[in-house]
Amino acid sequence: MATVALGPVLLAQGKRVRRTVPTLPEPAGAREGIIGDGPTLRLLILGDSAAAGVGADTQEAALAGQLAVALAPTFRLHWKLLAFTGATTRDILRRLKHEPPAAYDAVVTSLGVNDVTGRRSLDTWRRQQLELLAVLFEQFGPRHILLSGLPPMHRFPALPQPLRWYIGSRARDFNRVLAEVAASRPGCEFLALGHEMMDVSAMASDGFHPGPPIYALWAQEAARRINNHKKEQA
Repeated sequence: MATVALGPVLLAQGKRVRRTVPTLPEPAGAREGIIGDGPTLRLLILGDSAAAGVGADTQEAALAGQLAVALAPTFRLHWKLLAFTGATTRDILRRLKHEPPAAYDAVVTSLGVNDVTGRRSLDTWRRQQLELLAVLFEQFGPRHILLSGLPPMHRFPALPQPLRWYIGSRARDFNRVLAEVAASRPGCEFLALGHEMMDVSAMASDGFHPGPPIYALWAQEAARRINNHKKEQA
């Protein structure tokens, strides 16, 4: 009932946020490469503006670049970034239709924020995430998929109250479903982006995207999970 009563306020605040929050560019830099020494690991990083590195000045300071550096001491890493601002799960599914089949050992995804702000239902979110997993396994054959959770959006400085409360509540619901989806498929893991990883003071200037210190923590945790999975499979 509270959400219904607040509907006009939430709608007005959402429009104001879209109008007033600065649009940060995707950082320049390589979106694929080879780095490191050791056994070969082929990695795909997939998703939205956070995956694309918005909030960092260069790809080296963003998720992909920092994850590549974190994995380089252990692997001969062949990595590729496929991400763009505004991407929803449906957008990525459409984009993957144009990607040729390839072999990847691991996939890291970052999706959900635009699904929340685009008012996708939980049922649609679950169905599309399951479809995404099916496409990834069929098209790329990974042994390991890390589904990054939605950040704690109830702490985003760019969002005024009560919109911040509402979006944050929706993000928590989406995370619950995403964790269930990950648990339903062998080789999948849910990677929570918790409070300790999302320090508000380390966010980008728009108050909506991660800054480089947050990308570093995210990359370190993803690298730890990938390393552990490879050890378990050895």
